[in-house]
Amino acid sequence: MAEQRYDIEILDPAQSELEDIGLLYLSLSGAKTAKKITDGIYDAIEQLQQFPLSGPPVRDAELRALGYRFTVSDKYIVIYRVIGRSVVVYHVFDGRSDYPTLFKTELFG
Repeated sequence: MAEQRYDIEILDPAQSELEDIGLLYLSLSGAKTAKKITDGIYDAIEQLQQFPLSGPPVRDAELRALGYRFTVSDKYIVIYRVIGRSVVVYHVFDGRSDYPTLFKTELFG
């Protein structure tokens, strides 16, 4: 039986955050570290193609009720939802931030 793979859609805000993370590490530690960190995040996202429900639901009740899940790479949290046969990546946050409040402010104004 062939394994089913989900499509990955990285929304513009998440893509911009990934680029910013890469630029931050490039300026602080160099290209090798920047590539290691960003590759790790992309690898975590790619894992969701085969295992979209492997990331647990977010802890925030409002966001959890909307189907948001997360996966972790190093100190970064990738917020996503499974919609049909797609994994939609909304944001990549530093796990030390108050990411639920940041995300809810964006969603609910």
